[in-house]
Amino acid sequence: MKRKSIWSGLVAALMLVPVCNVANADALKIAIANFGEHPQLSAVAEGFKKEITSSGMSEGKDVVFTLDHVNFDTTLLPQMLAKINASKPDLVFAITTPVAQNALNMFADASYPMVFGAVTDPVAAGLVPSWEKGGKKMTGASDGLDIGATLKLVEKLFPKAETIGVPFNPGEANDVAMVASVKEAAKGTKFSVAEVSIDNTNEIPARVAALARKADLIYGSGSNLIQPAIAAVAASANEAKVPLLNSDDGPVRKGILPAAFSVSYKQIGHNAGKIALRLLKGEKTADIAPLRPAYEDHAITISRSAMDAIGAEIPAEFDNCDCIIK
Repeated sequence: MKRKSIWSGLVAALMLVPVCNVANADALKIAIANFGEHPQLSAVAEGFKKEITSSGMSEGKDVVFTLDHVNFDTTLLPQMLAKINASKPDLVFAITTPVAQNALNMFADASYPMVFGAVTDPVAAGLVPSWEKGGKKMTGASDGLDIGATLKLVEKLFPKAETIGVPFNPGEANDVAMVASVKEAAKGTKFSVAEVSIDNTNEIPARVAALARKADLIYGSGSNLIQPAIAAVAASANEAKVPLLNSDDGPVRKGILPAAFSVSYKQIGHNAGKIALRLLKGEKTADIAPLRPAYEDHAITISRSAMDAIGAEIPAEFDNCDCIIK
């Protein structure tokens, strides 16, 4: 039993992956707490660091970044966050809802401010009291898509679609809030919403196949459960010849699925970095409202090969769009 315990501890330690810089002892310490390695989340961290260093701070001399993640294992969050707290940072940047919620709970009495990034609905997640005001210890940058604009794109790109299928994780506040947003945006339009709850990735093939039987289009949100397994979602949707509109353009660029309407996650990081700079200058989190992506931060991406594979035509109005990938 002792050998098993030691091995378990070593595995847990290895999964808490740190990236540190050798630096000036007087430099500001900014701890970046991430959920796991994923292109979107890495882009958030990259944009955040770029915004900080673009302000005139030199990395290693004026500011030191540490980056840790838990490989999407929520059970390791307390251990990672305890390590960060022990390092006595000047500011913590928490990426994703689970990380931000745990950080807020664990660091409620900390002296340093916290900034969140890539949180779809920080109000529903309990991180801030409203969209107009930051929390006592935390504020930040949302990655919430403009759902109304998303539905307008669906109407143009997939004009025959009327029922939007939404797979979601009922255990994640972001996902629950996203479903509510889609339903709200669909009011007064031709669209109805069909939803299916998915608790783990093993359920994806059967649940998405069932959803595809009653939906004209499936929407892939920025869910921390759905996005890492988007290839499995796409496989079920493609088999049913039902288009999948994703919130991340990466899989579209690989030809895995037909289209995406996405926000720039690097820009989300920049938005969070702007807030961090204000906090480092002495402003209070409660005085800084959380930021939402501007409409111009969204982009359309279409895969011609993936559209052809499901028998969907690209409407003529997209002929001159610099958004189509062969």
